[in-house]
Amino acid sequence: MNSTTSHRLLVMRHAKSSWATPEPDHERPLNKRGIRDGFAAGQWLAEQIGDIDHVLCSTAARTRLTWERVEDGGARATGISYHEQMYESPVSSFRELITALPESAGTVLFLGHWPGVQDLVREVATRDNHPGWASMDLKFPTSAIAVLEFEGTWEKLQPGDAQLREYVVPRG
Repeated sequence: MNSTTSHRLLVMRHAKSSWATPEPDHERPLNKRGIRDGFAAGQWLAEQIGDIDHVLCSTAARTRLTWERVEDGGARATGISYHEQMYESPVSSFRELITALPESAGTVLFLGHWPGVQDLVREVATRDNHPGWASMDLKFPTSAIAVLEFEGTWEKLQPGDAQLREYVVPRG
C-alpha cells in the first residue's frame, strides 16, 4: 500500500459503567444507561461508518460489554483483539498497538478509557476549527466517538498526522 492511502481511526470511550457492584474497577459492568448508549453507538457506527476492519479493545469488562452492545446496535468488524495495555496506560503504548496494525485495516476502532482516549485524539490529530475540539475540551464522555482520518500507513502514523472528521456522543 502506498503513502496516499487513507485510513480511519475511530476512538471511542466505553459506555457508562456501574459503580453499584462490588467488583474491582477492571471488572465493572455497564449500567442501564451504558447498555442503551452502547446500542446507540452501534447504530451510529453502522449507519455513518459502515464496516470496521479491526477493533482494538481494552480487556476491562466495561469495554468488552460495550463492544457487545455496539454489535447489537448493528456495527460489524472483521477482527477484534483485546489488549491489557489499553487499561490505565500512557498514549505511547496505544501508539505501539496502532502502528503495528496491518495496512489491510482501513478502518479501526480503538475502544478504551478516559483519559487515554482523549489523550490519543489530542496526540494523533491536528487541532483545527472543527467544533468537536471545543466539545472534547469540556469532556470526552462515555460512548463518545472521535473519527480521525489520515493519509499514509499505520506504521508511520505520527503525532499531528490525522484530522478530526467527526465527534459524536450517541445516546440511547
